[in-house]
Amino acid sequence: MFKQFVDKAAGVEMYLIVSLVIFLVFFILVGLLLIKMNKKHIQYMSALPISEPESSPFSGKFKTNN
Repeated sequence: MFKQFVDKAAGVEMYLIVSLVIFLVFFILVGLLLIKMNKKHIQYMSALPISEPESSPFSGKFKTNN
């Protein structure tokens, strides 16, 4: 069914090729970014929800009444 719409539309091939190229370029760039990313930064970010950072910018500014 979808092929009938694609076959009847003129000039659709170019849109399909451009969208495929954009898709591939995006994921190749994201892959390269992840490969070149600092491994210490990845470990730090992966532990953030679980552990508190050793030095917090807000550590001395707020006092709690516990």
